[in-house]
Amino acid sequence: MGTADLHIHTRHGDGMATVPQLLDYVERRTQLDVIAVTEHDTLRAGAEARELCARGRPDGAPYRFDVICGEEVTTLDGHLLALAVDEPVPSFRRIEETLSAIHRQGGIAIVPHPLSFLTRSVTRRGFDRVLASADDAVRFDALEEYNLSPAGRVRSARARALNRERLHLAAIGASDAHFLPSVGSAFTTFPGRSAGDLFAAIAAKTSAGAAGRAPRLSELGYRNIVVQQCRGMLATPRAMGWLPTVRSFVRSRLRREGPPAPSDERPAGR
Repeated sequence: MGTADLHIHTRHGDGMATVPQLLDYVERRTQLDVIAVTEHDTLRAGAEARELCARGRPDGAPYRFDVICGEEVTTLDGHLLALAVDEPVPSFRRIEETLSAIHRQGGIAIVPHPLSFLTRSVTRRGFDRVLASADDAVRFDALEEYNLSPAGRVRSARARALNRERLHLAAIGASDAHFLPSVGSAFTTFPGRSAGDLFAAIAAKTSAGAAGRAPRLSELGYRNIVVQQCRGMLATPRAMGWLPTVRSFVRSRLRREGPPAPSDERPAGR
């Protein structure tokens, strides 16, 4: 079985490490076979990581793991991970439009930190709307059942129950790492070793999420945590601009407080 971490941040957004530092850490300090670099509302980090991985290590040897280029897209209904895309996915759109944009590129749409109230996350209302869509492109491909970031932990048990009882999406684990010691703290297992094997496992729903060990706050450094939190608050405004970000937040709140969406009990893997 291979292992993958499909949700990692860098200094291109609100992470603390550069892309070369991340690749070196994964090579030397983990046993991961696949990683996905998924910065907020930009493909710059993912594209750089994929290119540097293809060039090989500074000593000329190849890296032993695959890199997937991705983006954590801010939608009006919560964040979405877009994996294996080559063109930026527009932010601040309805979740249905975002899912269609991801699948038009042949990408994979994953729900990060589902149901969380600590960051922009897909809610039950959002899941209901996607389930009710008759458009085959409007679908989730996988869901983070394990995410050891604070935002991911707070509702992870509920998310697992929802997925197993109703959604029936491919399950993954991902660290949502903003610090190098967090990389691989939650991970995905799948048959095979390559990115291609991982994509096949998600399509066949043979992947699984798992939780490892999250670093203690003292290991990360309290000053580093404060700096990262400040970077986190600025990540989307820096990428998208302050006015569009504030406007999207207001629109998102209005959508959450509107009338309930119709429920549909069909499984997500239609």
